[in-house]
Amino acid sequence: KFSSHTKLPSAGIARDAVLNEMEAISGLEEKRWRDGYASGSVYHGGQEHIDFLNKIYALNSQANQLHADIWPSAFKYEAEIVSMVANMLNGDPGSGVCGCVSSGGTESIMLAMKTYRDWGRAEKGIAEPEMVLPISAHPAFDKAAQYFGIKQVKYALDDSFRADVKAAEAAITPNTVVMVGSAPNFPYGTIDPIGELAELARTRGIGFHTDSCLGGFLLPWAEKLGYPVPPFDFRVPGVTSMTCDTHKYGFAAKGTSVVLYRTAELRRHQYFTTSDWPGGLYHSPTFAGSRPGGLSAACWASLVTMGENGYLQATKSIMDAVNKMKDGIRSIPELYLFGESVGVFAFGSQELNSYELLDAMSSKGWALTGLQFPSGIHVSPTLRHAQPGVADRFVNDLKEAVAHVKANPNPEGGMAPIYGLAATVPDRTVVHDLLKNFMDMYYQV
Repeated sequence: KFSSHTKLPSAGIARDAVLNEMEAISGLEEKRWRDGYASGSVYHGGQEHIDFLNKIYALNSQANQLHADIWPSAFKYEAEIVSMVANMLNGDPGSGVCGCVSSGGTESIMLAMKTYRDWGRAEKGIAEPEMVLPISAHPAFDKAAQYFGIKQVKYALDDSFRADVKAAEAAITPNTVVMVGSAPNFPYGTIDPIGELAELARTRGIGFHTDSCLGGFLLPWAEKLGYPVPPFDFRVPGVTSMTCDTHKYGFAAKGTSVVLYRTAELRRHQYFTTSDWPGGLYHSPTFAGSRPGGLSAACWASLVTMGENGYLQATKSIMDAVNKMKDGIRSIPELYLFGESVGVFAFGSQELNSYELLDAMSSKGWALTGLQFPSGIHVSPTLRHAQPGVADRFVNDLKEAVAHVKANPNPEGGMAPIYGLAATVPDRTVVHDLLKNFMDMYYQV
């Protein structure tokens, strides 16, 4: 529908023309998320909030944390973001809890795993480091393992779709530098037994990382509202680091996240420094050199304008929608919920093909996430789902989708055949090749 540019235009295109084209593209893309059809993706989405963050970014669009002498405000904002998030997660900076701002949950997780690799090498002489984690942990841990040469020791979940503590204990070896738990995990929304897992790590002198990228800005307020949230943060003695995404339920612009450590000594293993470059002394706290200061400023602005009351009210609205959606699922005999969750949830079926159900919901406009091993559907409810009528629409559409799949099994097309094939192929390299081919398509003009 739009023109392509495979090389620089000989003369620059008029700015008005570029703006008009991009506004048209944006208009085509925004309806599904704005009307509450998308799982996750846009966590606030209110126009007034978006306009405010856009103004903040515009004021700080030239700021770059690499040049703190020119833009000291960039680190004022980041230092305060870290402090506010640490306090929210019961890690009073006065007790030593500290951290950094990153570009997103994947970078935060990778920074933490790189930190434990280097800590294990420096403090324990471990040359072949290992991380112990449940199979439900986020793929960012797999990426960290590949990038940084850390061996993964994965173990199964228990019957409630949470990390199995006994299996975790059996997976520990003398080379273990860190254990991992999720609060919550992405696939099912269940919260791992952080207290028991972290105690295993503490008694053995191992690091323990709570990945709360998804729920870090939801669980503290859900707990205050009376929902059953077990301790998962720095109240747990064995927790030595955490990750928490500000650009999810913190309602900041994409992409910012926070990685926290119990001590500054541990955080120092994250830093990069070099002293022998002809260009001078160089250092960076995270992976990137230049970073967009406007994103950190917008994150800071979101946190301070929302405040505790704002997050509490937002969480109440989201949880009201969650309760209505989950009650609707419970009322459909063919479906069941995966475990006990707070906020994020997932469901499946013993009678129907979950991927055909996913296709049926997609045909109604919903953008949900398919799960495998076992098959199911994941939902990350947001403030978009808290809009009037959205949760009811979800339940009604789901009931119609179930009836459609029962009446029309094994349809042609859609994602069901792809998901079904991927889940059954024994040679996983075939699936990896499929995904790489898919990514190649991203860059085709």
